[in-house]
Amino acid sequence: MRIYTILIGFFCLSTLTLQSCKKDKKHELISTKIEFKHEGNLSLLDSTKSVIKEIKIEIADNDFEQQTGLMYRKQMDNNNGMLFVFDKSEIKSFYMKNTYISLDIIYIDANSTIINIVKKAEPLNETSLYSDAPAKYVLEINAGLSEKWGLKKGNKISFTKL
Repeated sequence: MRIYTILIGFFCLSTLTLQSCKKDKKHELISTKIEFKHEGNLSLLDSTKSVIKEIKIEIADNDFEQQTGLMYRKQMDNNNGMLFVFDKSEIKSFYMKNTYISLDIIYIDANSTIINIVKKAEPLNETSLYSDAPAKYVLEINAGLSEKWGLKKGNKISFTKL
């Protein structure tokens, strides 16, 4: 009987140790700094096609990159952004799950025209944030920059991949 108690105790201790290791690895992944990858350049244009601002972009153009986005990042420089490029235009919905920095989310149609801007999206909030019309592109920049730069519905973008 005593041997069974010892074996059960050993099993429980082993299970707790394994669970603890799993949590540590998850924490390790989250605390790892994810570096910005300069993959293109983007210009924000006013109605006369004059450049409002030029930024460096990381491009999310596959399923994994689009699902991950800026998750787990602790900061992003003000002259950087992430451009999501989708295969087709449709109503888009983004949320801030596992995203630690506040963002402005800019929805853009197939003609490169800004449809709407969700300003100062709250970090870690899982509420869906929708485009007002079908979007082919979505640009994420640091919160407050769209207002600082005077971006508005009807402005355009132009971008090039490196």
